[in-house]
Amino acid sequence: MKIQSEYSGLTDIKASSLVKFCTESGYGNDSRLKKLDEKLGGVITRAYDNGEFEGKLNQIMVIYSLSRLPSHRIVLAGVGDKKRLNPDSYRQATGTLSRIPAIKSSESIAFFLDTGDIEKISAAVVEGFMLGRFEMLDHKSDRDKSQEKTKNIRIIGNNPSYIPRIDRGISYGCVSSDSVVLARRLAFQPGNYLPPRKFAAEARTLAKKHKIRCRVLDEKQIRSEKMGALLGVAQGSAEPPRFVILEYNEGKANMKPIVLVGKGITFDSGGLSLKIPEKMPEMKGDMQGGAIVLSAVIAAARLQLPLNIVGLIPLAENMPSSGALKPGDIVVSRKGKSIEIISTDAEGRLILADALDYADSFEPQAVIDIATLTGAALYVLGYSGAPILGNNKKLMDAIRSSADATAEKVWEMPIWDEYRDLMKSPIADLKNSGGKPAGTCTAAAFLENFIGDWPWAHIDIAYTDMEKTGQPYTPKGASGFGMRLLIHLLSNWGN
Repeated sequence: MKIQSEYSGLTDIKASSLVKFCTESGYGNDSRLKKLDEKLGGVITRAYDNGEFEGKLNQIMVIYSLSRLPSHRIVLAGVGDKKRLNPDSYRQATGTLSRIPAIKSSESIAFFLDTGDIEKISAAVVEGFMLGRFEMLDHKSDRDKSQEKTKNIRIIGNNPSYIPRIDRGISYGCVSSDSVVLARRLAFQPGNYLPPRKFAAEARTLAKKHKIRCRVLDEKQIRSEKMGALLGVAQGSAEPPRFVILEYNEGKANMKPIVLVGKGITFDSGGLSLKIPEKMPEMKGDMQGGAIVLSAVIAAARLQLPLNIVGLIPLAENMPSSGALKPGDIVVSRKGKSIEIISTDAEGRLILADALDYADSFEPQAVIDIATLTGAALYVLGYSGAPILGNNKKLMDAIRSSADATAEKVWEMPIWDEYRDLMKSPIADLKNSGGKPAGTCTAAAFLENFIGDWPWAHIDIAYTDMEKTGQPYTPKGASGFGMRLLIHLLSNWGN
């Protein structure tokens, strides 16, 4: 599919479907919409007068031009109240229309832009369209019968000066949406198709394609690194663990790297602290943090960001067996801290502990970990956003700013001394669970023990990682939440 920019007047555009964005109750102030209406014989006026179309967010109306205009169809896409208009309004509207039959059957689609921050809106249009139409067909027997009808997408500005901004928006939007799709696709893969060794192999292949250095530690090398927490989680599975190290170096030689750490539990049964059966099918996606880190490093390479970035992805299965960790066991982490196992289902923080300690060897300027970590996150923010916790105001402010810019909502939670006390064990240095109360905060208090003297942030994407019902640009299933936030954060790191 080709996506390109173009300069044209609205009524001169030729396409299978021409998309005009409309604000709520904005008909009277939109001269171009009025001109379009004149060409169509007043059909838009009648639609507004009859309440059939009002420009509300995600409202769509398809009009056949019947040769009155060069385009076969005119698609009105509502972006809502003009006072609340932002790039996500366009992302939502485009995601919604990406799945309607008229658009899915269109060989060419033209999106007309004439107002607002053209670069950001262009990026949002690309993201909305590509993410809204995403389908996971890898394991469908008839997947080859599914043919892509749309061959050409044009984002059209009514001013020649818009073209460079549209081009930048298209470039960014393509990388951003491709990265989310990659994270979604990996998270959709069943555990038998993507165990740790196959995830690591996929990471190596993708890294080579994008000229990123990739090292993979096998079980023997993990043992030599004394990663006892990661090994403890993996010991219940026939699948051996892996530890992926990605290095992207396009910053100055003396620039300290930003380290991204992603949880990579390729299937989480809960271990001997077994999960309930209803939750088990979703647990193939417990590596979505790792998928996002892999995708984020690739995105940085594609955008040619002037940064040094390290991606760390500890990979394991958490399974019950005669060799699995038992509640009451003690493991020793890479940092040398002993950990009493209270719940084998609190395994994510164990593999992150060794990865966070390993991050210290890179002398980072900052470390960000992202993980489907706690069930307690559901009772903090529900399905709407991700709790974030950390130790550096500047880093947390930057994450919040990127969250606002990408509409991937986050909310900062505290790490109080009371939570730190809950993670102390009477027989070891730490325990891996402080119980249900404040579970998201106590998990972060546990991770805090393994960070060095650098800014650190933890993003808990549990319950934002899976879309339950389907949203405008997030179909049901793995969401890739946090991916666009990280790309925006990295793209604006110098600021």
